[in-house]
Amino acid sequence: MAYKALDIDTVCDYLSGIEEIRAYFGTEAIEASEIGDGNLNFVYLVRSVADPDRALIAKQAVPYLRIAGEGFPLSRERMTYEIRALRTFGQIAPAYVPEIYYSSEEMSLLVMQYLGAHQILRTGLLEGRQYPHFAEHISSYLAETLFHTSSLYLQSEQKRALMDQFNGNTELCKLTEDFVFTFPYMEHETNDAAQIESNPALAARIFADMPFKERVLELKYKFMTQADALLHGDLHTGSIMANAEETYVIDPEFAFVGPFGFDIGALLANLIQNYIHHDIVTGDKTHKAWLLETIRDTLLLFEQKFLALWDQTDSSALMIPGLLDTESRRAYQQRFMLGILHDTVGFAGCKMARRIFGIAGVADIRGIEDQAQRSAAQERVYEIARDFVMAYDSIDSVDEILKRIKG
Repeated sequence: MAYKALDIDTVCDYLSGIEEIRAYFGTEAIEASEIGDGNLNFVYLVRSVADPDRALIAKQAVPYLRIAGEGFPLSRERMTYEIRALRTFGQIAPAYVPEIYYSSEEMSLLVMQYLGAHQILRTGLLEGRQYPHFAEHISSYLAETLFHTSSLYLQSEQKRALMDQFNGNTELCKLTEDFVFTFPYMEHETNDAAQIESNPALAARIFADMPFKERVLELKYKFMTQADALLHGDLHTGSIMANAEETYVIDPEFAFVGPFGFDIGALLANLIQNYIHHDIVTGDKTHKAWLLETIRDTLLLFEQKFLALWDQTDSSALMIPGLLDTESRRAYQQRFMLGILHDTVGFAGCKMARRIFGIAGVADIRGIEDQAQRSAAQERVYEIARDFVMAYDSIDSVDEILKRIKG
């Protein structure tokens, strides 16, 4: 079927013609409302008129970058990669990925489970909510998806087949190269002019910080060339839905095969920005302590679970039985995990710094209404981000990360 963009007036009629959707709703009349506020796509909540709790989410890509408008063309193929990523991650870690009811690459359309009992994690964190199982859940998701799509688990032909499925997601990778590793650190038309005008001294400092930008280029090169595992590609707290009992990872349209530390670093960056928000705006010491504990537990549990999966794997593209003795294998694994931690810290620094003046900010910082507080938060973000980027390959422990966050 040829592509056509759906809107609030046409989405229900279209979905009513799909067998899988009719099977879900039966003969019930359905209605739709637009709920998406993301940067890329349109998202609709489609629900039964008679039973509003019976609902699905319909998500469609349009041929432009939604945040920038129709003047910024962008291929609809990003939905192809989101569909493929959700199916891959759903097979590996089904407890943390929403169920897919229907998908069409031709229509750039995905219909999936409605997480009505869950909240966008960023929103909850801004409200000071705590999620007692989050570190356990997200560390499992990261360990399982990263390990099982890497050459530590797959054979060479399997890894290359996986890369072939995702190598075409070049446009969104280019967006990351530009909007995470390049444009936010220089004068560029895509940066947020209002934010720059409200804190011009910090903008001038960042744009002139050549040693920082040199180190950012090291990390950009890793992002461009290091094909470790299948990544979500944009794992911020707006791409996670959670409640007290469950955690779901959504929106993997940026999925590609890249460096282990990128997804972990993105998550770390967002948790730190929420810490800064509460440090400056609310002063909520209990929530700040929980955030630090969550960061610590997430990073340590990830390493434990990743190593456990590795220890259960006898043969892979990387290693076969008899190659290393037990002592040498363990020493190699320890160096390997330290490398992931280093990259995690570096990428976290980039993901934090780019939110200060780049095209896409986060509510934790950019949503602060008081200008003096917002400027103070921006300064603190850059202080930690710069520290992480400049020292990423010498920060060797989770305790050292926490120390640098607390200042």
